Amino acid sequence: MRNRRHAPSTTSLPRSPRDAADARSTRYLIMMAARILCFILMVVITPYGWYTWIFGAAAVLLPYFAVVDANVDDKPLTEARVDPERALPAAPSERPVRPEGPIVIRLEETHGTTDVFRIQENPPPEPPTRP
Repeated sequence: MRNRRHAPSTTSLPRSPRDAADARSTRYLIMMAARILCFILMVVITPYGWYTWIFGAAAVLLPYFAVVDANVDDKPLTEARVDPERALPAAPSERPVRPEGPIVIRLEETHGTTDVFRIQENPPPEPPTRP
């Protein structure tokens, strides 16, 4: 069986902290690569004009947005958890058949020692005697 990076999910559990950190660091690295590209384009493309200022502003402002984006969690604040047991259909339950009459609990002490007790709930009925 081959290893899968992401196991199939059966509930609405949030992403694991490791996966969330990996996604945030990937987004951060992509934004920093865009910043480096802006620096290179700002210097290389000539003649200098209004787009040089756009590339310069992007190179200066991208680190701020990259850090803010990397520090913010992915999950929304109003995310509701789903209880998986509520989604499962209830199995029909059979109630145990209780003998009619009051419940009798019998407690007997074993002879010769005071540490052993025998507890019996609803002792079996005595067989009917035939005349």
